[in-house]
Amino acid sequence: MDVPKRRSNRTTSLRDASESSKMEGTGSWDALEWTKIESFSRHVSPANLDFLLEAERVLAEEHGIVLVNTDDAGMLMVTNFRLLFLSEGTRKVIALGTIPLATIEKFNKITAKVQSNARQLDKTPTQRLLQVVGKDMRIIVFGFRPRTKQRRVIFNALLKCTKPTRLWDLYAFTSGPSRFKNTTPLVRLLDEYFRLLCKGSYRASINMIESGSFTLSNDLWRISNVNSNYTMCQSYPFALLVPNIISDDEVLQACSFRARCRLPVVSWCHPGTGAVLARSSQPLVGLMMNMRSNMDEKLVAALCSKLDDGSRRKLYIADARPRKNALANGAMGGGSESSSNYFQSEIVFFGIENIHAMRDSFALLREYMDTHGRASSDGMSSFLRHGGSTWGGGNLSSMSASVSTLGDSGWLLHVQSVLAGAAWIAARVAIEKASVLVHCSDGWDRTSQLVSLANLLLDPYYRTFTGFQALVEKDWLAFGHPFSERLGTPSVSGSGNMPFELSRQSSTGNIPSSSMRQSSGAFPSQPPASSHAHSSNNCSPIFLQWVDCVSQLLRMYPFAFEFSAAFLVDFLDGVLSCRFGNFLCNSEKERKQCNVFEACGCLWVYLADLRTSGVSHVHYNPFFDPLKHNGPLLPPAAALAPILWPQFHLRWACPEEAQAGEIEAQCRKIIMKFSEMQKAKEAAERKAKEITNAMESLNAELRHEKLQNSSAMNIAKRTSKENMAIKRAIQSIGCKVQFSGSGDCTVDIESNPVEAPQNFSYCSPMKESDCTVRDDKKDLSVSITVTADDDHGNNGIRRVCETLCPFRSADGGCRWPNGGCAQLGSQFVGLKANFDAFDQLSIDDSYFKSE
Repeated sequence: MDVPKRRSNRTTSLRDASESSKMEGTGSWDALEWTKIESFSRHVSPANLDFLLEAERVLAEEHGIVLVNTDDAGMLMVTNFRLLFLSEGTRKVIALGTIPLATIEKFNKITAKVQSNARQLDKTPTQRLLQVVGKDMRIIVFGFRPRTKQRRVIFNALLKCTKPTRLWDLYAFTSGPSRFKNTTPLVRLLDEYFRLLCKGSYRASINMIESGSFTLSNDLWRISNVNSNYTMCQSYPFALLVPNIISDDEVLQACSFRARCRLPVVSWCHPGTGAVLARSSQPLVGLMMNMRSNMDEKLVAALCSKLDDGSRRKLYIADARPRKNALANGAMGGGSESSSNYFQSEIVFFGIENIHAMRDSFALLREYMDTHGRASSDGMSSFLRHGGSTWGGGNLSSMSASVSTLGDSGWLLHVQSVLAGAAWIAARVAIEKASVLVHCSDGWDRTSQLVSLANLLLDPYYRTFTGFQALVEKDWLAFGHPFSERLGTPSVSGSGNMPFELSRQSSTGNIPSSSMRQSSGAFPSQPPASSHAHSSNNCSPIFLQWVDCVSQLLRMYPFAFEFSAAFLVDFLDGVLSCRFGNFLCNSEKERKQCNVFEACGCLWVYLADLRTSGVSHVHYNPFFDPLKHNGPLLPPAAALAPILWPQFHLRWACPEEAQAGEIEAQCRKIIMKFSEMQKAKEAAERKAKEITNAMESLNAELRHEKLQNSSAMNIAKRTSKENMAIKRAIQSIGCKVQFSGSGDCTVDIESNPVEAPQNFSYCSPMKESDCTVRDDKKDLSVSITVTADDDHGNNGIRRVCETLCPFRSADGGCRWPNGGCAQLGSQFVGLKANFDAFDQLSIDDSYFKSE
């Protein structure tokens, strides 16, 4: 069944309708002429839903829905994977109105009346809206027909599907691995450890993991299997990289001094200098900060191997938190280290805010972008939507940290803090050859951000596709960043199951109350909801913020990364959508328990499949030069001024601004053109090779033909000579050959001048023929094969005797007129002679050759 076609007579937008209703005093959505929308059936045939993914099925659908952001009408569907919005006329999926269910942060019912004539206000039907807020920077609003149950159907479907209580109810388990089958990341983690230990010749396997034979080592570090069953630390990986001089027993003793038993372990080690980048959680020093652990101090000291000159390496302990937060954690038993307890160490605080501050900041940024974008969710108050080209004092694509307000969100300042901390850590390791231990409170949010960014700056391998995957799987997935809690998806431990905030009132970050929105025809302002919606869960865009930091480094060093900003966007969308199993659960242990590796598809395989078209794909960075930045990246402080990430922050609010990478696009076009020319060149070379081979084949055939022709010429010459001999032989026996027009010939032979001639018959002068000649008197029979001369015909046969006979006299007479002769041995003439006649011959017997 066809999807609703776009009405050709629908020319009134929501904004125009509101304005016209104000002028005319109607004040209702009747101005949109809902009744003129064509009537459609309630269901669409599954055969026509070719846009659905594998195992995706429609749960609810409604027609005649309006996407307020762009004033488009179409059909709205709720599937088991996403909220789908299709255009009326084209049946094409509209990207802005299509969002995966797992990417929806919250959704709300909104009712509003268009302000108009006060006398008719009570008669004005309310606008039935549904606001959907996404984790990917979009706020979208759908409008439904008045006096219908459309909104209720969609709302109830979303309420049922957006927050499953069981992990295996997610679409990732429903769709299964399909063609994006995953391999266990445990093997890849070991391979990365082998690379760090300079044991790249070894290859990890499942058998190696099961047998526990992966505990390789070098002079300084070793791989420990002390946590192979996750009994020491449930949020750490099964294999840990620890100092060689620390035994497993000492590791077990040291872990109890750190929060959640997340003891200091090596994340990256410099292959040349021996400096390491380590990570942990906060120490449990207590309120008075006087608690100590000798084993923890010994383990931390072992991270600092001696330098080449024999001196002791310096240790930096980087605490990602503000100092006041670290002191406050002391009241709960946590805190920070004291430099007096750790030999030759220095404590540094980076002042990065916690997950709740990041969540609030992101919500404000999303609201600010929606308010000022061309596709504002209310359709009326946007500056850019009314033709403006700038906002907030500058162009969207050039918004820098100096314009730090961005609606008082502070998002860019938070990004700058993370970047500055990572750059500082990388500089200490690369320049001072010092070791750095990084931690925050639990060691899985800000610690993962700083450690992975520092790794990205230090090691060029992590700036490639395979290296980036290894980095994410090591420092985020293996070391237990709680993705389920931060993304709000169900987990094994039961956390992350808090229901959506479904308040009918708009919450912070949805529809702000501003003077712009108080104008006639706009949505009425809503009182801000309490902060309970935020404090009731641990959702936070920590990983999104880290990918934002990576995009800033990509902008600063365009030649250093193999992947592009478009790859980061698709990668982040894959994480937020929960279409694949890689980022489900809170730890490696939970993913292993749920058999995620085998039951779900793999995001990395999906992204690699997209790149099969070659280097011209949008995921490849056209400027990548691995030789230009084959060492650490150490950006100066002045360069750490982040801007809005156009491809992600602006793609929904200002799609035209999201295409800020014009140079990259032009370079990609040039690369594609070059690739096409290269393919054309290769095709031409293949064609030329084929032609050359064909010419060689023809030359070989020509040489063969020449040889055959030469052989035929030789045969012809030999045949001609034999013909001459035959002719002479026939003349020598006194034959007279007469050819008739019918093809027959008569041969007369006079065996004796006085005797009557004997008549013989000869046939088929135009081809080889056999005739038998018999002399009754002499009992002489001759078998003759005559081949007609192509040029002379009968005349040639008549001159046989004259031209071939070797016994012809000079005056033309025959020396042997009564011989009945022929040249024996010829393939044309055979002679059965009467031996009595031979006795009369006076010639040399050698004339006759034996048969």
